[in-house]
Amino acid sequence: MARYHATVESRSPAAETFGYLAAFSNAAEWDPGVLAGEQLDPGPVRVGSRFRLMVPFLGARMSLTYEVIRFVPDQEVLLHAANAVLRSTDRIVVTGAADGSTVSYDAEVQLRGPLRVLDPLLRPGFRVVADQAAGGLADALSRRPPGCGTRTAAVALPRPGRAAKPAGGGP
Repeated sequence: MARYHATVESRSPAAETFGYLAAFSNAAEWDPGVLAGEQLDPGPVRVGSRFRLMVPFLGARMSLTYEVIRFVPDQEVLLHAANAVLRSTDRIVVTGAADGSTVSYDAEVQLRGPLRVLDPLLRPGFRVVADQAAGGLADALSRRPPGCGTRTAAVALPRPGRAAKPAGGGP
């Protein structure tokens, strides 16, 4: 199992930062390891909300459907995804006040089935990907002016140097 923890500061209020991150499809805006993201269920994020992320894996695209399994408004969201290849759990906790906030991000990835024996080899690569995601998150939060709200569109906005990809699109 590969584990990662990062702490990132935001100049936006805690509630706003949380809203942006809890809409997990927004990961396509800040995580270079996410090609596209979409929210599968209408309405506000809550327990049971699902998000499909398209990620690169061993030279191919892999779809991961995350489900919110714990939700504390404006404070914590716990998401879980599993498919035949891996299991992933992401926990985001936001603390702070109206003048800024701190994001605590924990992620765990575990290979499944016969690939599980390769788990020790996953750790170094996961650390590189997670470091890039934490850097992207810090950059995205620093560029978001306070008061800009949240975005949960089904098409991810491109990061500089990348073309937009339709959410849930094929390879």
